[in-house]
Amino acid sequence: MSAVLARLSAMLVAACLLFTAQVVTAPQRAAAADPGYLMTHFIGDGSTGQQMYFSYSADGLNWNDLNGGGMTLRSTVGTRGVRDPALVRSPDGSKYWIIATDLCIGCGQSWPDSMSNGSRSLVVWESTDLVTWSAPRLLNVAGAIPDGRNAWAPEAIWNPATNDYVLYWATNATRDGVLKHRIYYARTSDFHTITTPQLYIERPGTQNIIDTQIVEFPSGVGNYRYVRASGDGQITLEGSNSILGTWTSLGNLSGIGLTGSQVEGPMWMKFRDRNEWTLYLDQYAAGKGYMPVATTNPSSPGTYHLPTSGTYSMGGNKKRHGSILNLTAAEDARIQARWANVPAKRLQSFNYQDRYVRHTNFDVRIDQNITNDDAKFRPRPGLVGTGTVSFESVNFPGYYLRSDGTDFQLVYNDRTTAFAEDATFRQVAGLADASWSSFQSYNHPDRYIRHYAYQLKLATITTATERSDATFRLTS
Repeated sequence: MSAVLARLSAMLVAACLLFTAQVVTAPQRAAAADPGYLMTHFIGDGSTGQQMYFSYSADGLNWNDLNGGGMTLRSTVGTRGVRDPALVRSPDGSKYWIIATDLCIGCGQSWPDSMSNGSRSLVVWESTDLVTWSAPRLLNVAGAIPDGRNAWAPEAIWNPATNDYVLYWATNATRDGVLKHRIYYARTSDFHTITTPQLYIERPGTQNIIDTQIVEFPSGVGNYRYVRASGDGQITLEGSNSILGTWTSLGNLSGIGLTGSQVEGPMWMKFRDRNEWTLYLDQYAAGKGYMPVATTNPSSPGTYHLPTSGTYSMGGNKKRHGSILNLTAAEDARIQARWANVPAKRLQSFNYQDRYVRHTNFDVRIDQNITNDDAKFRPRPGLVGTGTVSFESVNFPGYYLRSDGTDFQLVYNDRTTAFAEDATFRQVAGLADASWSSFQSYNHPDRYIRHYAYQLKLATITTATERSDATFRLTS
């Protein structure tokens, strides 16, 4: 077996072959006085681990899980799992995108399947404020690559030379008689349409390359405008003055004891208060997630140094292949408000106390003894009004309990006024027991949430039975 196949086989056995392609560019860096950092990442295998999670750091070294450690975005398209997210800010700061690998290992797909017949698409979310995101959509990037078998570890970097983005990713394909992962690229201005994919990075022989991330430097730092770190058996560094130009090999990190058999998923971050960078590397072989490797000159392998024990912390969730954004003050405030740690609650029925409000196939009902996340909601400040409440799903973040006529469904927030009003309620003293609660509709104040034949309804309340049906308790 060739060296590359042996390495891939070992990774598959360990179930740790996790890939990323990340970029931090000038438009994605905020000014030095800006407050904190946002990391978007996934946390592991399975249908919940392979979703989008956000973490925050004030200093770039000590991280806290946002949203109570729960997912912040969930893919409902393609494989219904996502890995390796890249967080992209437009040059003018008016738009943001998350682009991610459409892959769900351990929930219907294996590593061999994903390499030989995986999704050719990426998952894309779009936002204008970093906190309210569009529904996910698929962008086919590898379908036009001859024998293209997957699309992994995407990233995009703004290219001032062409006034658009260079979107790039890894695809396993046969070329010149060799089947392996190479990096391909296409240009895009909107992440809806792309140019014909072209080969971007290839290593000699049968050597795969899957992870790569580029960082852009201000003038006067190092000898190159751009440096990229790639996972290709080593953590290889290269420099260039043009994104699509010639790249020069600078060496690798084997001198500090880090090779591709130990770490992967390079993720750059510039410290906002000093001329120092850190290259976060995922210790996949040890199952430990990211650690920071600092340098004052990313183009010089000899300047990198391992962190001292106790100088950083990664929070509760394991941080896997992600992307870091230096936040502006306004972005920081929005992020911390939207993804504050609001404890998950269950809504217990007053007159059927073994039953709880839950969603199933996006319909909403009360069922017996439900303890999983289908019955957990985060009571958020109401989407409209003051002193109100809206109920966001824990396992489908961005989805809220919404009335539709007299019925209830779990629906993705489309940011319309109608949605906000339908998904907002006033918590009042329980109609059957004042120590419990009832929830009055914001836009139909003569109606309350109640259950009828175990289905959740919005109805006027007149009888004693209806008052009992419309009374609930928020419980952990």
